[in-house]
Amino acid sequence: MLTVSHLFQKSLQLSALALGIAGAIAASPASASGFQLRENSVKNLGRANAGTAVANDDASVVSNNPAAMVNLDKTTIQVDATDINLDANFTGGGTTALGTPLNGGNGGDPGAPKVVPAIAVVVPVGSLRFGFSVGAPFGLKTQYDADWVGRYNAINSDVKTVDFNFSAAWAINEHFSLGAGVIYQRTNVTLSNAIDFGTALCAGSGNPANCFNPAFPFHPQGQDGMVEVKGDDNSYGWLLGAQWKPTENFAIGYSHHSKISHTLTGNADFTMPASVAATFGALGVTAYNDGAIYAPLTTPSIDTLSARWDINKQFRLLADIQRTGWNSLQQVAVYRESGAPLGPAEPFHWSNTTYFGVGGEWDMSDQFTFRAGIAHDESPTNDQTRTPRLPDNTRMLYSVGATWHASDALSIDAAFQRISIDSPTVNVTSSSGSHLVGQFDGHANLFGVAAQYRF
Repeated sequence: MLTVSHLFQKSLQLSALALGIAGAIAASPASASGFQLRENSVKNLGRANAGTAVANDDASVVSNNPAAMVNLDKTTIQVDATDINLDANFTGGGTTALGTPLNGGNGGDPGAPKVVPAIAVVVPVGSLRFGFSVGAPFGLKTQYDADWVGRYNAINSDVKTVDFNFSAAWAINEHFSLGAGVIYQRTNVTLSNAIDFGTALCAGSGNPANCFNPAFPFHPQGQDGMVEVKGDDNSYGWLLGAQWKPTENFAIGYSHHSKISHTLTGNADFTMPASVAATFGALGVTAYNDGAIYAPLTTPSIDTLSARWDINKQFRLLADIQRTGWNSLQQVAVYRESGAPLGPAEPFHWSNTTYFGVGGEWDMSDQFTFRAGIAHDESPTNDQTRTPRLPDNTRMLYSVGATWHASDALSIDAAFQRISIDSPTVNVTSSSGSHLVGQFDGHANLFGVAAQYRF
């Protein structure tokens, strides 16, 4: 006979992290480590994001380093779009909470192409510059097959973070400038995963042997349900920057993007087989009732140091060192509207990461500029807490790009970036008690196009 206390305790364990909000928030996009996105400039993409805080002819400095807006002497409007396509394949398997093999396929390719747009405007007013930009500094989209072997850990993860930046810069003199900005950040999260109600009910019956009794109505992986969580929030942050040009052909830039604290609010929606719903109803179990939830989230701080050396009028070398404060994500907890936790906090124990990039630009003629770059990007994840929502590891980036100067006012940019990812492993237990072990092999291709108009 089912014991209410045993079943209720098991229900809380299943419902808490089955929501997976921590996993979705922490999961990785194709383009950068953690869930960071750097795709606000196709010019930057073409040189592996080198020189982002000292760019000469790039309106994306509104959000990358507002002090560098002084490099633009005309009103400039720039629109960028980058298609991010992650190809990843999972190899592995696992067991249910009772030790029986997990069934299901490899999940397919979770990384369908995703377009990341951006827009930036810079307006000069004497020694001042004013700028506005819209971009996505963080984001994720992964979708596994609903019946894959890791369905109890993750199925759909969709995170969208949009920054609206309002910046200003002051050219103190010909060598030094300062900039600052206000960030209005909107974050939306949608995610889902399966729940193994069959294992929970037969194991919670008071006689685990029922799980292997054909006459018992509940069996491992026999009564799967689903949970989908949606949440969103708006919050504010800030941006500071400086640029120093000790000589006419050399520049150093630094910027700090603040961390931004959110409290995501939304709803958890559960679906379950009719037999499971009837059993829970008879026992008075409410852990799987639909309802409002909230979860705190802090997007990390970003510190960028850039340099640009104009070797001559045709050729430039650029470099970037970027530090992302991922230690803000040590754990994520999810709560009911009443403040009651949906279970123990999900540990992540992420570490700060460093990005190194170098690139070059060559003005082949008055009409065409060619660029290329290479970069190394650390991952904040670790082997102990990495989940299948996060096929992320240390990566190398290889970029090429070009600009066509169609006229003095209009230019068109294009770029391609290839990202090779060290094969990440997962060895995790889901909230359903299943144990998943395996490895992802993957890479990412990024294609970007942009247009810039100056007047």
